[in-house]
Amino acid sequence: MPSASPLTERLRRLAPEAFAFGIIGAGNTLLYLAIYTVAMPIGAVKSSVLATVITTTLAYVANRYWTYRHHTRSALRREYVLFFGFNLVGMVIQSGMTYLGKYGFGFSETDDKWQLLFVTTIGIGIATIFRFWAYRTFVFLKPPVDGHEAAITDLDATAGFAELSAVDTPGSVAHLDLRPELDPR
Repeated sequence: MPSASPLTERLRRLAPEAFAFGIIGAGNTLLYLAIYTVAMPIGAVKSSVLATVITTTLAYVANRYWTYRHHTRSALRREYVLFFGFNLVGMVIQSGMTYLGKYGFGFSETDDKWQLLFVTTIGIGIATIFRFWAYRTFVFLKPPVDGHEAAITDLDATAGFAELSAVDTPGSVAHLDLRPELDPR
């Protein structure tokens, strides 16, 4: 049975990251709700998509330069594509809840504005949990542990795999012998 000490240590390290993510998320949620409410006349689902696109751009910049500032920086293209891809999934979750409220429960933008807002807020909560997990797992890489990661961080994911398999010169990433580190003995 795992001891409480490693769990406590992990939570202690996670707390500042979760706090910064939460502050950015709270600010973006308020902005999202403001845009969503103002744009409601164009339709609930369209206003949800519009608000998500605007707040996603702000969230990327804030998370990259505050929440995950100590994490290894990988290729901007890689981070940006993954960030927006996971936000697209989050948008589907949020907009899906709005869709459920409008078409599943029959809420209208004029008569049931608060009910639609409530259902959308539930979607925001679910999408936020998903995004936090996805960002820290896939988008913003952990800081280097043994120094080998730094050789890969400037590479685009596809180019990185190609370079790792093609280059085998002393000092290159492909030349590193990681077998001793992977050997369980």
